[in-house]
Amino acid sequence: MNVETRELVPELWPAVEELFGSNGACGGCWCMWWRVERGGKLWEKTKGAPAKRTFRRLVTSGRARGVLAFIAGKPVGWCSLGPRTDFPRLERVRAYQRPDVDGVWSINCFFIARKFCGQGVARALLKAAVRACRRQGATVLEGYPVTSARDGKRLAAVFSWTGPLKVFEQQGFEVVQATPPTKPLVRRNLRG
Repeated sequence: MNVETRELVPELWPAVEELFGSNGACGGCWCMWWRVERGGKLWEKTKGAPAKRTFRRLVTSGRARGVLAFIAGKPVGWCSLGPRTDFPRLERVRAYQRPDVDGVWSINCFFIARKFCGQGVARALLKAAVRACRRQGATVLEGYPVTSARDGKRLAAVFSWTGPLKVFEQQGFEVVQATPPTKPLVRRNLRG
């Protein structure tokens, strides 16, 4: 299957909207989960239509970064990326807190149309995301892949929105902390 990737530009908003559909990707997220500083009540007010409006403004103004995947011209996948500071919610997840975050870029979300899961779309998106980050001057990349459920079973795709660990490892990322083991933080140095 030939997966084409394109870096997000404002003109691709219709493709994002088509891919995310009426559910806003997953549960009305519209790729805003990591961008909201606090959870709980604020997230309940943000998800859905407000998240769509906010994300659309970010995309059309060029302030959101990411990569889209297409197969035969149809959008089938999304990967979010950008400076870690663009995603303040990361600081609220104890497993992802780090003292050395200055200049770090984050690859934190994947959305793949159900029909195309398990067909190499995540792999193509991550490879393109690494290239996009490098092109934009990033020197250290970070991801938050999933491993397995607490009982050791494989997580369903809907819960794997931060990407599978294996795909990150195949792109040269290494686990730098894993407390708890089900929430590893991986990094890749792009210097040199």
